[in-house]
Amino acid sequence: MLLMIPGPVHLHERIQLAMAKPMIGHRTKDFSEILQYCTEMLKKLFGTKHDVFIISGSGTAGMEAAIACFSKVKRITCIDNGKFGDRLGKIAERYTEVDVVRFEWGKSIELDEVEKSLSEGSEALAFVHNETSTGILNPAKELAKIAKKYDALVIMDGITSVGGDYVAMDEWGIDVAIVGSQKCIGAPPGLSAVAVNDRAWEFYNEKCPFYLDLKAYKKKLEDWQTPYTPAVSLFFALQEALKIIEEEGIENRIRRHRELSAFVRKWVEEAGLELFPELNEYSQYSNTVTAIKMPEGITDKELRGELKERYGILVSGGQEHLKGKIFRIGTMGNVTIRDVVTTLSCIERILVKKGIIKPVLSEIEV
Repeated sequence: MLLMIPGPVHLHERIQLAMAKPMIGHRTKDFSEILQYCTEMLKKLFGTKHDVFIISGSGTAGMEAAIACFSKVKRITCIDNGKFGDRLGKIAERYTEVDVVRFEWGKSIELDEVEKSLSEGSEALAFVHNETSTGILNPAKELAKIAKKYDALVIMDGITSVGGDYVAMDEWGIDVAIVGSQKCIGAPPGLSAVAVNDRAWEFYNEKCPFYLDLKAYKKKLEDWQTPYTPAVSLFFALQEALKIIEEEGIENRIRRHRELSAFVRKWVEEAGLELFPELNEYSQYSNTVTAIKMPEGITDKELRGELKERYGILVSGGQEHLKGKIFRIGTMGNVTIRDVVTTLSCIERILVKKGIIKPVLSEIEV
């Protein structure tokens, strides 16, 4: 099955083989060396010189750690313009008062509405950088700038942008950021990482979950250890994935993600289909997933079903109220131009057969 979804992504053969290594003790020098390498590489991807803590838990574990550990605030503003912005708000509600600034899914964030919420007493701001549920890249730098006007803590979900698009945590003024292993980094699911600057500890809440208490991770990181038993085989995989990123070069990797997503968008335009997100002067199309409106004349089940059953390609549908209304093509991680061309060729074949579009792929320059 060719995975063209916004995670989990196809695993490079080297990463698969890395997980087959013999088990090692997690309190050994061997593991400490792996943890140190992964931590230092992740700092480069986050664009930070500050601490990075790796958790044996998926991206949502990282989201909860980021929110819960730094929830000593009177109120937090959470931005919801997609599935994962909605999730941030639901997590935050368990720890403090929340003002959710909602926008219709697929619509761009209006900065003045966010500033209004912050001006009314919020001491923190949480948002998703790359909202994969709708295919939109939210304006992280501009949001952080507004938050700093009110001296608010800034928490950014970078789960599907770190490692695949430009992220500059320190430059932008992000205090806490998150990434998941199975997205742009190209490793298996099951690990997340949270980057934390020094200022964030002013908002530390000791009532955070025991397993996700980042203060415990910070203490153990002094010895290049984790506070609890890590998923060692996943660390083998993460190490190899980060070595592949280092070999490719971070700038080259970002360029590849951007070029592949631009190619998908060009095909959408030439085919006469419609992208789902509605941009404003601050937002952009995602460079790791493209959300496309489902054309008339075919159902989600017909399109994605035939793509999966006949061609062995998996793309994503819409989530919650967007089910059946959009489909999403992932371009993240270890994806290649061959994968993208194969996917678009098969989608085009299905739509041409239905009389919905005319063939255009062969006319687009790769």
